[in-house]
Amino acid sequence: MNSFQRIKSFAAGIFYLLVALALAVVPHGSLDYIYWIISFMMLIYGTRLLWYYFSMARHMVGGKIVLYQAIIVLDVALFTMTIATMEDYIVLIYLLSIYAFSGAIDILRAFEAKKNDSPVWKKKIIIGFIKIGFAILMVVLAIIFRNTDILVYGFAVSLASTAVLKIYDALRETAIVYIQ
Repeated sequence: MNSFQRIKSFAAGIFYLLVALALAVVPHGSLDYIYWIISFMMLIYGTRLLWYYFSMARHMVGGKIVLYQAIIVLDVALFTMTIATMEDYIVLIYLLSIYAFSGAIDILRAFEAKKNDSPVWKKKIIIGFIKIGFAILMVVLAIIFRNTDILVYGFAVSLASTAVLKIYDALRETAIVYIQ
């Protein structure tokens, strides 16, 4: 990670922390903001993937996978924008299921990292199981207490944990591999 990427990751982590704090302070009026934040984050990610495909990945082996991934992410972002008018429980459970799905992806990546003898597979698998367990816990608590504020707090905690991981990655020393 070069210095610009470190600064960008650190700034994104601070921004995520501020948004998580704002959501936790005002949970009642923040449901609509959560929908739009998630939708725009996925739109930006999908656009970045599409840009990456047209600038570089189309010339690579397996580059069409990047195109397919970009199309799927853009479709999910547009779907998230359209369901923002539905019942709050349905939308927040949908968003937390996306969060749990990202935890499942983390677990699969951890198994792949273990197969490649990478030392970070333990951290990835722990984070994946925590994401899945946290999403399930938030959905169960929201259904039991019939309160959407619990889901807003859960989203704020998940955003804060993402921010802490981004800041940690920005401040961590990069491992240098020497070839002899």
